[in-house]
Amino acid sequence: MHQTLAPITAPTPVRASSTDDPAELLRFAIDAHGLGVAALATLVEIRGGAARALGAHMAVAADGRFCGYVSGGCVEAAVASEALLAMAQGRDRMVKFGDGSPFFDIVLPCGGGISIAIHVLKDVGALQHVLDRLGQRQAAGLVYSPERQTLISVDPPLRTCWTEGDFLTVYRPRTRVVLSGQTLEAQAVARLAEASGYDVIAVAPERPVADTIDPFTAVVLLHHDIDAEAAILETALHSPAFYIGALGSTRTHRRRVERLTAMGFRRDDIGRIKAPIGMFGPTRDATSLALSVLADVAAARLVAYA
Repeated sequence: MHQTLAPITAPTPVRASSTDDPAELLRFAIDAHGLGVAALATLVEIRGGAARALGAHMAVAADGRFCGYVSGGCVEAAVASEALLAMAQGRDRMVKFGDGSPFFDIVLPCGGGISIAIHVLKDVGALQHVLDRLGQRQAAGLVYSPERQTLISVDPPLRTCWTEGDFLTVYRPRTRVVLSGQTLEAQAVARLAEASGYDVIAVAPERPVADTIDPFTAVVLLHHDIDAEAAILETALHSPAFYIGALGSTRTHRRRVERLTAMGFRRDDIGRIKAPIGMFGPTRDATSLALSVLADVAAARLVAYA
């Protein structure tokens, strides 16, 4: 009597979390690899419009769990299914969705098209290297070779792109906000920044802050007295911060500029200060100011690291 074997069915993809933080995605991939097999899916081509930037990731575990986004949410389950097939076959694959794709039933709302590179992880040393560098607030890079089906760590490129048949991805530390001011406005900015996933460091005017300011830091000064901001502002102007903003009216800023000019700061240095602070204004309540400030910080970060 012959025994009939039940067909092996692939796991059903299920979202494990809604994060799009690259560090969290890489940790998920490392943990999933530790349990068996995992894949990293990367957005490597955009045709027309797209909801995510080049280099956006999804991490997929062998049991069907996945996290991350390569679109606005319309193809992620399909990408996870393709990743499960790649893991079952033990080979990387490149998949197209939207414009130019063989999947006619999957249409991107933006009307464009995307290509996703799915890499079956053989080891996670390169991913761990990226996490280690981000933990030290340093930029990191990965290079994926479709031909060799390898993923290795490299010095961070200037931008995420293709080069000589390989795809380079750059990773940068999350935005840090160094916040000075014992005001209601400062409290509102701190709450909103933390809710936005920023690394918030509240400092007192007399506290040394040079060691906390790096190229991925925004310095936000919310004092109603420019004398109170003086020490931190001087430090910020000597730092590589990508954003420096200070509270105060246009008249207050003229006094600030006169003081800094008398101290020997150049016009270009002083021009780094966004004052009055924020993207829109004037505001008349703490919440509106917090929204204005953090919108300005987010926009400046995009410009600095486009």
